[in-house]
Amino acid sequence: MTERIIKHKKSIVITFMVLTIVSVVVQFGVPVNHDMVDYLPDDAPSMKSMDVMDKEFDDDVANTRVMIKDVSIQEALAYKEKLEAIDGVSGVMWLDDVIDIKTPIEMADTDTVTSYYKDGDALFSFEIEDGKEVEATDAVYDLIGKSNAMSGDAPDTALSQKMTGEEAMNAALILIPIVILILLLSTTSWMEPIFFLTAIGVSVLINMGTNIFIGEISFVTQAVAPILQLAVSLDYAIFLLHSFTDYRQTAKTPEEAMKLAMKRSFPAVAASASTTVFGFMALMFMKFGLGADLGLNLLKGIILSFISVMIFLPALTLILYKWIDKTQHRPFLPSKYNIGKYIMKLRIPVLLIVAILIVPAFLAQSHTNFLYGTGEHPHDTRAGQDAKKIEDVFGKFTPMVLLVPKGDLAREEEMVQDLDELDDVKSTVSYVNTVGAGIPPEYLDESETEPFFSKHFSRITLNTTTDTEGDEAFALVDKVKEIAADYYGNKYHALGESVTLYDMKDIVEKDNTLVNLLTVITIAIVLLITFRSISFPVILLLTIETSVWINLSFPYFSDSPLVFIGYLIISTVQLAATVDYGILFTENYTLLRKKMSAIDAVKKTINEKIFSIGVSASILSSVGFILWATSSDPIVSSIGLLLGRGALLAFLLVVLLLPALLLVFDRVIEKTTWKPNFYKRKEE
Repeated sequence: MTERIIKHKKSIVITFMVLTIVSVVVQFGVPVNHDMVDYLPDDAPSMKSMDVMDKEFDDDVANTRVMIKDVSIQEALAYKEKLEAIDGVSGVMWLDDVIDIKTPIEMADTDTVTSYYKDGDALFSFEIEDGKEVEATDAVYDLIGKSNAMSGDAPDTALSQKMTGEEAMNAALILIPIVILILLLSTTSWMEPIFFLTAIGVSVLINMGTNIFIGEISFVTQAVAPILQLAVSLDYAIFLLHSFTDYRQTAKTPEEAMKLAMKRSFPAVAASASTTVFGFMALMFMKFGLGADLGLNLLKGIILSFISVMIFLPALTLILYKWIDKTQHRPFLPSKYNIGKYIMKLRIPVLLIVAILIVPAFLAQSHTNFLYGTGEHPHDTRAGQDAKKIEDVFGKFTPMVLLVPKGDLAREEEMVQDLDELDDVKSTVSYVNTVGAGIPPEYLDESETEPFFSKHFSRITLNTTTDTEGDEAFALVDKVKEIAADYYGNKYHALGESVTLYDMKDIVEKDNTLVNLLTVITIAIVLLITFRSISFPVILLLTIETSVWINLSFPYFSDSPLVFIGYLIISTVQLAATVDYGILFTENYTLLRKKMSAIDAVKKTINEKIFSIGVSASILSSVGFILWATSSDPIVSSIGLLLGRGALLAFLLVVLLLPALLLVFDRVIEKTTWKPNFYKRKEE
């Protein structure tokens, strides 16, 4: 294989360049999905309910609210007509849909009136059609101006669509110079960082282009996957090129040096890629499709990075290696540090500190207050400010819809009365309390009954005062479902954002257990094969999992909610991406342990490997913190913060905790490793 790569190096470079150019062009044709609801499985109750709603009614559950300040009833009605005229807007609901506004509003139910009109401010709710969020919200903003406010799912989706691509580009523009700087400090040639980034950059671009065969990707994948792939797989290129540089000192020709470098690099890069591949593969077993989408993309990306490093980079290097020779510079930083002896003095305090922290961290990370939606927008954005303006006047508002079998108005009226008595239901909108159960629907014009009845179902809208998610919101969903079941058995359907998030919570909690279990088992198997040992996988997984638990316990101790998708992804990605630090350290240690005592092998490994592990960790950490700093999307931002902090914690524990564990369990390791051949001091 190496012979063929060297022989056909020009053809290989040309082929990869052509594939890259094609990929850059076609990736603009890959649709990006910004709606998390689409990633729920089809058999989720809320998804089935949505299908029924789509078949039975022309308009869906309201996903947008608009507040117009200081208007009379007539002016509000004029605004309603203008909103209805906007392309993509349907089902505009206001006060005139729930009471007869020809009679004095003082005579109507106060809770009903104040849900739509309060102190001269009018609140409209409506649906913005899927796929038209950006155009429709822009038109609404043009209509209402800056003094009025809009909030809801659709404006959030529109904002996400506008910002994701732009923010991903901003993150890349900040990240690449930082990565180049880190690589320049760790190499001895001005051109080496360009070679590293070219090899991985080509694989990133090809990965983005091949998404055209998938059909569409999620906005989280678009924002996170490219730079995460770059950060995780850059080590492969560094290892190969550093091996090539080492062999140049002894090999007769660059071609011979490259053959030796490829032979030496293949097992290490393959082992490193395998742990990451299996970690990302675990995400693909999620029923919630967002994780599966990201998992597939990262899996594909790591495989492409491996192919690029083992085929494209050797060919490119052999064509242009003279550029590396001509741009040599003195090392800016030493690659070896004499700090092993000092770190070893800390081993007892480190073991005690970790022993004290590990149980609270494990318990805390499992009791974090989770968000299952996108979370709140920052208050310095218009989306965040508008949401607060509306809530300050009208309070929290989360519409919920029930579809019940049509035909029995008396039963429906009884159920609506029970629903009205719930503390968190401010008002209900249905035929029986808007028109009246005593008036047969067939006596009225179809336009008057259309909002309430379809061919088979009667529709009841509940204006609730809970958040879209949380204990209170989910308890209300339970109560509403319980009441509906009392009257209609399992023949009802419930819809709304809180109902959807209720389903999402149920699904992703089950996913969490499965994904974490699969990740640990698959990575343990790779480590078992790599080290031919039972104890090494346990020690390595304990080290990295401890860093994961400490990382994920921060939100609990700081009393800040964490977006669950971020938690689920990071608990997998951090383990898969940073276990490589432990592998690099342990591989070097096992080689040295055959020549010297455990304490000497650990000290020497720290001295030799702290720099290269630090380079990897600093790149991955930079990726995370830049994502956190540049993204306005709460999901992407939370993933970034967790990734940045997690990489630093993994680095600290690999350098401080892992050496201590290797020393403590040295005899156990020797007895549970196949042919360890550990050095034994000769008896004097």
